[in-house]
Amino acid sequence: MSQHYPVLLVTVPLLSAFLISISGWLNKRLCFPIAVAALASASFFSAGLLSKVIHKNVVLYRLGGWAPPWGIAYRVDYLNGLVLVVVSLVALINLISTYRSVEREFSEKLGAFYTLYVLFVTGLLGITVTGDAFNLYVLLEIASLTGYGLIAMGEEDRAPLASLNYVYMGTIGACFYLLGIGYLYIVTGSLNMADISAILPSLYQSRAVLSAFIICMVGVWLKMAFFPLHAWLPNAYTFAPSAASSLIAPLMTKVMVYVMLRLMLTVFTPDFVFSAIDINRSIVWLAVIAISMGAILALTARNLKKMLTYIIVAEVGYMVGGAWLGNRAGMTGAILHLVNDALMTLCVFLVVGNIVYRMKGHSFEDLRGLFRKMPFTMGAFAIGALSIIGVPPTCGFFSKWYLLWGGIQAGHYAFVAALLFSSLVNVVLFFRIFEIGYYESPTEAHGGGHSQGSIEEAPLSMLVPLYLVAVGLVVVGLYTGAIVNNVIRLAVPPGIV
Repeated sequence: MSQHYPVLLVTVPLLSAFLISISGWLNKRLCFPIAVAALASASFFSAGLLSKVIHKNVVLYRLGGWAPPWGIAYRVDYLNGLVLVVVSLVALINLISTYRSVEREFSEKLGAFYTLYVLFVTGLLGITVTGDAFNLYVLLEIASLTGYGLIAMGEEDRAPLASLNYVYMGTIGACFYLLGIGYLYIVTGSLNMADISAILPSLYQSRAVLSAFIICMVGVWLKMAFFPLHAWLPNAYTFAPSAASSLIAPLMTKVMVYVMLRLMLTVFTPDFVFSAIDINRSIVWLAVIAISMGAILALTARNLKKMLTYIIVAEVGYMVGGAWLGNRAGMTGAILHLVNDALMTLCVFLVVGNIVYRMKGHSFEDLRGLFRKMPFTMGAFAIGALSIIGVPPTCGFFSKWYLLWGGIQAGHYAFVAALLFSSLVNVVLFFRIFEIGYYESPTEAHGGGHSQGSIEEAPLSMLVPLYLVAVGLVVVGLYTGAIVNNVIRLAVPPGIV
């Protein structure tokens, strides 16, 4: 059965989504257990695939037995094997943690919410596992359309408009990617990523290949909200339901970073990206701007969710810049930060979900006295904040260390300065939250009516998964060396020196 893990990873959640939709009409109580079973299965398949990759290097699966380039092939290596585990585990933990808030917000729409939730994860898993460039587009649309729906289920007066804006920008991004793949198909006659990679070296001087690369990159950058193509992200994540934003924020941008890395390393190859064309330093400069502007925009935010979304904009700049430095340390830092940022973002957005569950809001006024009212939730927030800042031994420190070292090796000191500037701004941002939550009186909290010093913590079912993630930030940090040596080092191709 293990040989079928790649296809089961996608088909089990896909079929489960149909079961959830039917259960939403017949018996709503079955929706959550089916969703948990589907994502638990996906996590099992992902872990099994990563284990097989570590022992066998690459896992190939031909759908329907058709050999590429005619058939669709799923291909799992060190890079996407790790990303599959991150996507499935983050989705499962978030699903369990947000059960109470989903029950309260969507008691009449449980079937719709969990159907969209599982389909969204199915799309992300498919994007990650596929070895076919056009199949990636199809699965990207599945993830995008369900993401639009999840966001639109948020605040009635703001979420639909934010979702519509996301629809427009997301559609443009997907069209750019599809157009680029169309150019590649014209010049290579293939859609299989490995096949395209084998054909392209003799076509590196072709303007069509260069156009395909640039068009694909623009589409992917738009989908990952790389500044200044980020305009859709702040409102979309801010006004989405808490259970949706804590799923989409940690995963969507990171999976699109993976797609960028896959195009750079597998489809076009490092020889083309870093030698045949000479644009990497320019893109690192764009990353410097993205990091700096994300940090500055976060300073202007007046509610916790929007502040965190602008931090995501800066974090995307970290990963794009690291990948385009063109050396092993930078690429290692980009891949490691992809994993770390998914966990860090999940941690802080789960905290926001807990706060919204108790305080009915996430503005700075709602945070007054929270260290007394919700001490365990805010304790987890402190761990997540320290990791985003980059304090050892949390995982955020180690990925930033690789990124800094990569910037120094490449001689791109503006990138190094931007990383340090962003980290210092993060100190200001999070200690401002600590000040509001610790020093301001709970009796001044928005809405009032709570006795000073009374504890109104989130339910245990929300705290346990949150602390699992918070502890994971430290554990992943402590085992960074093993992760880098056993997985990420092998995910970086020899062309990156």
